[in-house]
Amino acid sequence: MTAEPRPAVFLDRDGTLIEERGYPTEPEDIVPVRGVGEALARLAAAGYLRIILTNQSAVARGMLSEEELADLHRDLGDKLAVVGGGFDALYYCPHHPDGIAMGYAVPCHCRKPDTGLLDLALGRHAIDLSRSAFIGDSLRDLFPSVEGVAARILVRTGHPLTDRGPADHVAPSVVEAIDWLLTKRRPTSPRAGARIRARGA
Repeated sequence: MTAEPRPAVFLDRDGTLIEERGYPTEPEDIVPVRGVGEALARLAAAGYLRIILTNQSAVARGMLSEEELADLHRDLGDKLAVVGGGFDALYYCPHHPDGIAMGYAVPCHCRKPDTGLLDLALGRHAIDLSRSAFIGDSLRDLFPSVEGVAARILVRTGHPLTDRGPADHVAPSVVEAIDWLLTKRRPTSPRAGARIRARGA
């Protein structure tokens, strides 16, 4: 039996869910934004999947291994659980063309704003993209090439914002972003039209 597609919120990690600290490599660098646990719990209660999509070029830069990155993500899950939150899936890009680590210093299709991570999530979960949202601290987190999504929200807890681009809303933090989404863009019945433009279009 095929699962009924659900709306999802695709969340950036650094500067969105956790404090912006450059290239986190140690557990003490993983500091959840104040109030994020309860906000993530509200998303789940409203029927949203919570999926983290994150560029992690520290692997390509030789600053940590994928195994060490996995440890940090387990630590993130533990810390979010302590404050009443959590996420349903996490997908990351370890590549960067200017890196130094063999096998990772390459161009790829999974580094945001390209859609490789999003494609992966859509392939593994029953998601209604037309009722879904992107939240992040950078325009690349909003996947400008993706059409027909319900909302794009920028937050001010990460890199300085100089352009709101395709954002529907700018919020002080992910907490207010989720508040806005749940108030203004409640999940509705599925609608046609959400699609990903071909790369390079």
